[in-house]
Amino acid sequence: MGHKHGMPMELVGIGGDSCAIVDASRVGKVAANSPAVEVMTDLRRIAAATVDPDTSLAEAQQIMVLRGVRSLLVVDASRHMIGLITASDLMGERPLQLCNQRGLKMQDLTVRDAMTPIGAVQAVTLADVMKSEVGDVVAMLRHCGRQHMLVIERDRNATTFVRGIFSSSQIARQLGIPVQTTEVARTFAEIEAALHA
Repeated sequence: MGHKHGMPMELVGIGGDSCAIVDASRVGKVAANSPAVEVMTDLRRIAAATVDPDTSLAEAQQIMVLRGVRSLLVVDASRHMIGLITASDLMGERPLQLCNQRGLKMQDLTVRDAMTPIGAVQAVTLADVMKSEVGDVVAMLRHCGRQHMLVIERDRNATTFVRGIFSSSQIARQLGIPVQTTEVARTFAEIEAALHA
């Protein structure tokens, strides 16, 4: 059926007494042999959760809560990633150690103090992700002892971009494992059990 120039879509009535709303938290279910890209948060489709390095740790934690994430990319004024900070970095021993070492109070610490600098951040390439399965991602996260893993992509000029993020809690949700937002970490045993169920 043809359409008039400037009006390519037909307007239709919703009808009925109500209409269901898609729930973004109920993402597609996956299995161990599903393509890995199905559990990757694609930063071309979803804006990256970022934080300024001079933000206080309390503010960074609030940003995580508001965004519903457990990690933030630390970016400079040009929006280039200079580090990574996770909920574990905020709630772990590191802030207390820094306070003791520097004679500071907790409210004096910034994201820059507790973040993992870019030089120490590891990632996987999008090219490898496209050849992998969900089970491979779970095995990699477990092997590295991480809850998150960045996915990078290089363009024709060899410029590196953060393209996506793997999150163990996101993978657990897609495997059908209930995730409490207050939990600090998911056990890989539960995730692997769901993979093999």
